[in-house]
Amino acid sequence: MTDLDVMTLRAAYDNQLRPEIPDPIPAGVTVERDGPLVRIVGLDAGGFLTYRDLGGLTGEALDELIARQVRLFRERGLSVEWKLNEHDEPADLADRLRAAGFVPEDRETVVVGPVAPLAAALPVTPEGVRLREVTSRADLERIAAMEEEVWQEDRSHLVTGLAKEIDADPNSITVVVAEAGETVVSAGWVRFPANTGFATLWGGSTLPQWRQRGIYRALVNYRARLAEQRGRTLMQVDCSEDSRPILQRLGLVAVTTTTPYVYTP
Repeated sequence: MTDLDVMTLRAAYDNQLRPEIPDPIPAGVTVERDGPLVRIVGLDAGGFLTYRDLGGLTGEALDELIARQVRLFRERGLSVEWKLNEHDEPADLADRLRAAGFVPEDRETVVVGPVAPLAAALPVTPEGVRLREVTSRADLERIAAMEEEVWQEDRSHLVTGLAKEIDADPNSITVVVAEAGETVVSAGWVRFPANTGFATLWGGSTLPQWRQRGIYRALVNYRARLAEQRGRTLMQVDCSEDSRPILQRLGLVAVTTTTPYVYTP
């Protein structure tokens, strides 16, 4: 993979997927524009700040934009995530966010790659495990319970957020569970952003005792086939250090990193 290839994939990511705005906008979700920023409230436990770029803002003008978000979310009593990509400008943006009270969480790698090879891979689901597409609230609650066991924190916002997206447009997202008997052992979902060539993968948490059996890879391949059926040619994932090696072996390429900067009133 050449530097040019990486830059081409990054440009596709920037131009087609950013800013990350749900389309259609689910009921109860608000999308507000503030200069180059887009504020999304009501989809998750807190708010989300997204943008294509910051339009060349620097210095005091950028500090005021950041401070305005802090004031707004402090007044609302909500936390908010500013998704910072490694290649975002200006170079001191992370420092300015920290100075305003935003705290960085774990960095993830943004990987992008072609759908076709993943979709063509022979489906191999581990023995004793089945993959199933779900839409019911009961199944979403089972996914949240699995994630709570993995992460030891409240994941109830997943139920509300995913249910809103499914209700707004069931064709824009597909949720897949991996089950062993009656137990959800892993789950992931794929979004199909409107007017793009992309499918984006999310989730993938797996119960510790079920890891290293190929379940994550099986979920990736399954969702790649769904993406190919929709005519999508590129796949994107924000991945942890656990899943990054798997995705890179499957042919996806690291194009940047992303770090959630979170302000909590």
